[in-house]
Amino acid sequence: MVKNLFVRVWREEDGQDLVEYALIVAAVGLALITTVNQLSTAVVSLYSSITQGLTSIGATGQ
Repeated sequence: MVKNLFVRVWREEDGQDLVEYALIVAAVGLALITTVNQLSTAVVSLYSSITQGLTSIGATGQ
């Protein structure tokens, strides 16, 4: 009885799709986190450049 249950659980593939979808979601999530992190660094750099430019314009009076 227990052996049959173990064999049936071992051969069953119903949960396989769920695991595959979870791995895909995890990979996409990791890619999004990496992209957003790099994008935020670029935005902060651009903002810093703009504020430095505005400060230098204000200091020279031009």
